[in-house]
Amino acid sequence: MIRSEPIIAVKNIPESSEFYQNLLGCDSGHGGETFEILTNENVVILCLHKWGEHEHPTMSNPEKEIGNGLILFFRVDNLDQVFKNAKKLNANIEREIHYNENSLKNQFILRDLDNYYLMISE
Repeated sequence: MIRSEPIIAVKNIPESSEFYQNLLGCDSGHGGETFEILTNENVVILCLHKWGEHEHPTMSNPEKEIGNGLILFFRVDNLDQVFKNAKKLNANIEREIHYNENSLKNQFILRDLDNYYLMISE
């Protein structure tokens, strides 16, 4: 088995954790001020790491452009509900639900609290 467990650097772990939990309906698997593991059905979907902690070279400087070359892509089985959750969070929605001719799926695009680019797809 091969599985990706992306880790992104964020300014505020508890706030970002709450954002993703409310957006995706996922769970906190760790919690804390410097690191968080977000899970869905006991599978890690995303880890949050506080900027500047633990001396990771790509997570040391929040002044650099955040997320350049990165898309956080989530597949969900409840796209309409996740979109409603994003609206309730007053999330920065860049594109509402639309059909993507490349993936042949409906999706929407938004930014998280740290300006990461998220694609949510069915």
